[in-house]
Amino acid sequence: MTTVHEPAVGAADALSVWPASTSEPRTGDLAVAGVPLAELADRFGTPAYVLDEGEVRDRCRTYRDAFPDAEVLYAAKAFLCRAMVHWTEEEGLGLDVCSAGELELAVTTGFPPERIVLHGNAKSPRDLDAALRLGVGRIVIDSPSEIARLAAAVGPGGRQKVMVRVVPGISAGGHEKIRTGTDDQKFGLSISDGYAQHAIARILDQPQLQLTGLHCHLGSQITSVKPYLAAVRRMVGLMARLHQQHGVVLPELDLGGGHGIAYRPGEAALDLTALARRVRTELAGACATAGLPVPRLIIEPGRAVVGPAGIALYRVLAVKRSGPHTYVAVDGGMSDNPRPALYGVRYAPRLIGRHSTAEPARTTVVGRHCEAGDILAADVELPADVRPGDLLAVPVAGAYHLSMASGYNLVGRPPVVAVHQGQARLLVRRESMDDIRRRDVGL
Repeated sequence: MTTVHEPAVGAADALSVWPASTSEPRTGDLAVAGVPLAELADRFGTPAYVLDEGEVRDRCRTYRDAFPDAEVLYAAKAFLCRAMVHWTEEEGLGLDVCSAGELELAVTTGFPPERIVLHGNAKSPRDLDAALRLGVGRIVIDSPSEIARLAAAVGPGGRQKVMVRVVPGISAGGHEKIRTGTDDQKFGLSISDGYAQHAIARILDQPQLQLTGLHCHLGSQITSVKPYLAAVRRMVGLMARLHQQHGVVLPELDLGGGHGIAYRPGEAALDLTALARRVRTELAGACATAGLPVPRLIIEPGRAVVGPAGIALYRVLAVKRSGPHTYVAVDGGMSDNPRPALYGVRYAPRLIGRHSTAEPARTTVVGRHCEAGDILAADVELPADVRPGDLLAVPVAGAYHLSMASGYNLVGRPPVVAVHQGQARLLVRRESMDDIRRRDVGL
């Protein structure tokens, strides 16, 4: 195993990636929004996800403040439940959904469908039917085959607003599996080979489809502003060519999301204020050069809204030493967080619930599943006396945990508990054995 050392941080920075409401009411314990995490573990069991409602709302407001003239859509794929839908709506954000399931959960919770955008590289008939039936604001066309299919579904008397997902040919993102701005992946239509331009021309010939703008998404975990500025230039360049060829002026430009966050103290995160300022300047300059009016900007943050608001709680089941390595096995793992196995994501777990005076030791936190790759945090520092029964808390666990959770080994998916102003309430209950049995109808 290759040793990868954590960034060097001082004691004052140890909570830098935790929700702003995090406190240490007594040595060795942590509270979030005034609620001790150890008490939550006792009350709701482990593994469990804890979500700080105030942190989510504050991050929504931060985006609204940074982009006052833009449309901010929360990317529901990061995490969605009815409470999250409610918070997002109350804070003035729209929604970006990728399936009929996400769409129907949002609308049946009361979210205005006209503030929802449907994405997807392979939309099913059910996805499109639900979008048209419920009246979504826009559908992002991702492939040529969707054009005629969607126009036929709309019908001769209807009209549906659409955008086109364009591949701008920009490589950005924290891992090759989450880079989506280049030509060699499944999303969007390429500018370089002319597929995007051809699809746009076809859309303009469909009276049932109203093209409102262009969309691009460069990838995830982007911590530099520069790729977004390059995307602005290329997208405005395409808008200028469309204006010359078809006389069309598109009123919207969607730059997607992918805004990077820090998972461990000392890591870089995208500077949102700098992003907003420089994108606004770049967009105005590029449009002035092209002789176009400035389109309304749309952005789609997901992870950056909900990721830092979440904490995962685990209980230690076993401690094993093998040669120079110490393995701490917990009661969760890749079924509730597959991201370390998929992308090599690194977390900073912390012992909670008791004060340890032991020296820190290099440790690998592993899950309970029957895979050698079931590792939650490799080569991290934990007290040398960590033992079965201890509690570990993992910050920055709000995004792509429950949404990517699986039924591996039939352990059941964890609950989601919201904390706010000293109170805790259950948002999503733990998946039970009864739930699993009810789905199995084979006998």
